[in-house]
Amino acid sequence: MNKNILDHIRHAFDTPLSNPVLIFALVLFIILLSPILLRRIKIPGIIGLIISGIIVGPHGLNLLEQNAAVDLFSTIGLIYIMFIAGLELDMNEFKKSQHKSLLFGLLTFAVPISIGYSVFYYLLDYDMVPSLLIASMLATHTLVAYPIVNNYGISKNEAVAIAIGGTILTDTAVLVILAVIVAAFYDNLNPQFWWGFGISFAVLLLVIFGIIPKIAKWFFQKVEGEKTSHYIFVLSVVFFAAFLSEIAGLEPIIGAFMAGLALNRLIPHSSALMNRIEFIGNSIFIPFFLISVGMIVDIRILIEKPEALLIAGTLIAVSITGKWGAAFFTQLIFRYSSAQRQVIYGLSGAHAAATLAVIMVGHEYGIVGENLLNGAIILILASCIVASLVTEGASKKIVVAGDQDTPVGKRNLPKDERLILPIANLNNMEALLDFATLIKSKHSLHPLTVVTVVPNNESAEQNLLKARRNLDSTAKYASGSETEVSIMATIDYNIPNGISRAALEQSADAILLGWPSKPGIIEKLVGEKTESILNKTDANLFMCHVDKPLVSHKRILMFCPPLTESELGFEFCLAKMMRLSGELSLPIHFVCIERTKSVIEAYLVKNKTSTVLNFELHGDWDELSKLNAFVRDNDLIVFVSARQGEVSYRYSFDRIPKKLGNVYSQFNRILIFPRRRGGHSLDEYEEVPTSPILRRIGQGIGNIFTKDK
Repeated sequence: MNKNILDHIRHAFDTPLSNPVLIFALVLFIILLSPILLRRIKIPGIIGLIISGIIVGPHGLNLLEQNAAVDLFSTIGLIYIMFIAGLELDMNEFKKSQHKSLLFGLLTFAVPISIGYSVFYYLLDYDMVPSLLIASMLATHTLVAYPIVNNYGISKNEAVAIAIGGTILTDTAVLVILAVIVAAFYDNLNPQFWWGFGISFAVLLLVIFGIIPKIAKWFFQKVEGEKTSHYIFVLSVVFFAAFLSEIAGLEPIIGAFMAGLALNRLIPHSSALMNRIEFIGNSIFIPFFLISVGMIVDIRILIEKPEALLIAGTLIAVSITGKWGAAFFTQLIFRYSSAQRQVIYGLSGAHAAATLAVIMVGHEYGIVGENLLNGAIILILASCIVASLVTEGASKKIVVAGDQDTPVGKRNLPKDERLILPIANLNNMEALLDFATLIKSKHSLHPLTVVTVVPNNESAEQNLLKARRNLDSTAKYASGSETEVSIMATIDYNIPNGISRAALEQSADAILLGWPSKPGIIEKLVGEKTESILNKTDANLFMCHVDKPLVSHKRILMFCPPLTESELGFEFCLAKMMRLSGELSLPIHFVCIERTKSVIEAYLVKNKTSTVLNFELHGDWDELSKLNAFVRDNDLIVFVSARQGEVSYRYSFDRIPKKLGNVYSQFNRILIFPRRRGGHSLDEYEEVPTSPILRRIGQGIGNIFTKDK
């Protein structure tokens, strides 16, 4: 009996491993440990996983072999890489500098492919098809070094923007050329192929960019609460697009990349859905693919056959020359500094995802042999290290020159940002929390503070326990997008007092409220809660009505009355709306006067934001009904109001939440009250805020004389 058990255990560890549970456990240990161990010697995670695959693969310790399960996960990982590459592109950055991005994309595609083809076809005597595939592989680039420029605060520098935009052109062009190369390898390049390719490619574009976004928008609207269903839907779209691409005679990775571009605007980068997509891909599918790539590599070829090392050296030399040449020509054309040229080269000089995709397809179809496959792996290792070092050095030079996104003295402001969310109705909780996640600065060191105020009565203790349970569910929901949340439940005789006290204790920069419900007769007499909160606090206040998915909008329509730009908190509120615009990839259409327009344009230049802005001048702000002429379907309406007594306040702003709620009841809307300079109001000295009704009487009398005049 014991002998049988020992034999069973011994056979379970026979190499290569055959037990699926043990194989999966080994892969998970590799995914867990390799980044931790190799991080100490500053080897990028992507390289560490490939090295791990070499060690455990059939040409190493022979613990794992290529089988159906490995091939399946490898294919999923490759498709996932290309999908995320399309999904993570900043479309606003691309639109802002699209002409320069297209020119750089053309250069960084044409220069390496010209040099690479010449070297391998004329000097190394390769056939035309393998030479073209190798050259196209050298034209691709992956933004491995982007986290470096982001950490140094130069991500909005124009050199960075065009490097990101050029990725769209290079990756798309190379992947299309890949389909042509495969057809040429099988001698299928004839008029029939080109007709079929053109029609199928047009149909593919129509389905992916014309039909799928509409279906996705409808699905996200109708199945809003089912977050798991959203992820499954996205996966279904990705693999369906990859299948359509294969049917059209292209590689599946082309369809996956296009699916990422098509869904880009519908999946905000800070959303819970994006977090799920990246988390599962980066945890399982993509590492599995990288390990499988390493399993194919045979180190003995590099040792036994010197030509493999020669090929690797040639690939590295051609890659550096081609990508640096493209960056150099870009510098000359746009008159960039040498540091900007180095940043462009650093971002475009790293080969990873797309390079792996091309060489893997070429190896699978027998277009290139093992020597080139091994050489490509060494190219990836070398290019990632060189690009990272160059980018870091150039980023330091740009910072020293004072060209980072924000001045050094102001870099600490986003880190101190504090947002507070008073929650009264759990039905509005998810929408309000999603909105807060989208506008919150990524540099902030403070969590979102979610607060509930319980009335101080005989049931206060029970209500407090219930409120804390509800806040726990809020924190659980926030964890889906990895948003750090601090919960606070407090007791007060007056709810507005409790909220203002919490905001004061937290030194809140902004308070995010749900849209006020219809007031009862008592509230009408003594003052509504939202108006009392306004009077008791100085912080920026965002009043939100979001009952439709934010991804359903086509633009942000922002009304900025005269002198709004003079309010103390206007710049903060403007920054939050521009951040929302960036997350949703939506343009902002401002309705304002010329003076406000000038201030906003100056802010745009100062902060180098990629937001697409449009302006329409309007001078009559006493009759708010005239604003209807600017509103379109699918607009997200944002109105910048002011507290009474502030410089931009007008009598037409009285009871503004009710007015906007009546006129724009079918729209998502955000009402903003910028921070005021501080001061005391009657409400600060009264437990029951009776002052609003007195103000209304005074305003009504004043309006009579104003109209007569």
